[in-house]
Amino acid sequence: MDIIYLNAIRIEAIIGIYEWERRARQTVILDIEMGTDVRVAAASDNLNDTLDYKAVAQRIIAYASGSEFHLVETLAERIAEILLSEFKSPWCRIRLNKQGVVKGVRDVGVIIERGRR
Repeated sequence: MDIIYLNAIRIEAIIGIYEWERRARQTVILDIEMGTDVRVAAASDNLNDTLDYKAVAQRIIAYASGSEFHLVETLAERIAEILLSEFKSPWCRIRLNKQGVVKGVRDVGVIIERGRR
């Protein structure tokens, strides 16, 4: 399986369990990997034959910036569902982190890997 990826997508979102986290948007950073087969696109050299990473980025940014979740786990799971259902990726890996929320720690987050059933 080939992988199309987007790294270091920066999104401002309401996310967290503490009151101070709910009052202001925080930056979350996403790395996304999506499984695909690029051979058809490589042969045709046509955007319609591949996962359009610009469309993926726009959809995920719009979704996440409009969301309000308590847990990074929930946001990551919803993003995975979008990638699998809307973009028909058979597999994805998402790394989602928040920076500066734990003293002495650069970032905290979650990495999930999902596939279509």
